[in-house]
Amino acid sequence: MNSLQRQFIQAFIEKGRWKNYLDGLGISLLLTIGALVLGVLIGVLIAVVRTQYDQNPQGRNIAMRFVNGICKIYTTVIRGTPMMVQLMIWGFVIFRSQRNLFPVAVLGLGLNSGAYVAEIIRSGIMSIDPGQMEAGRSLGLGYTQVMKSIIIPQAIKNILPALGNEMITLFKDTSLVYVLGSIKDLTRVANNIGARIYNYLVPLILAALMYLIIVMILTWLLGILERRLRRSDRT
Repeated sequence: MNSLQRQFIQAFIEKGRWKNYLDGLGISLLLTIGALVLGVLIGVLIAVVRTQYDQNPQGRNIAMRFVNGICKIYTTVIRGTPMMVQLMIWGFVIFRSQRNLFPVAVLGLGLNSGAYVAEIIRSGIMSIDPGQMEAGRSLGLGYTQVMKSIIIPQAIKNILPALGNEMITLFKDTSLVYVLGSIKDLTRVANNIGARIYNYLVPLILAALMYLIIVMILTWLLGILERRLRRSDRT
């Protein structure tokens, strides 16, 4: 048995360590799902506010200007600073007394994702013909009703591929929660196993392969979705 085989057995097989990798992968996926849900909720709210502000000059009262300004500051700050720094601020400053950092990680990842999702959704809404908004309003529908029933359903169809790419990016970015210390995500598990066997190479390569496999699966599923969307557009 050569050295690489021994290292693989030691890092993956011995003491059922493969279960630790799967547990860590599960935590990473849960972080991704939780953060994506939060990010989409935040993104929709911000996108609707900013789109209404841009498309409805007559409704730009003081309250609307203030809310739009807050949204612009949020997206600028979040997109302009590193996610790792944001996670450290959430974990070590704002919630420094919190023992369970999993919700903190979801919050940090979700708030970061929300800034990007907001721009994705906003661009999708802006891509819809403005005449559809005018047509809906001429039928007596309010702005919110037109957005809910006409604009947003079409926009979602247009932005699903971009949201899929955001999910893939978010999944890879879950490795950054390593800095918080106590969350046993896939990267943390690989690091802990490397520390136990005094060899970080094989555990980290195994973790990288698991990230790669999940990303390839998500990319494949996203490709299927995009092909179906294109076929539905042609029909």
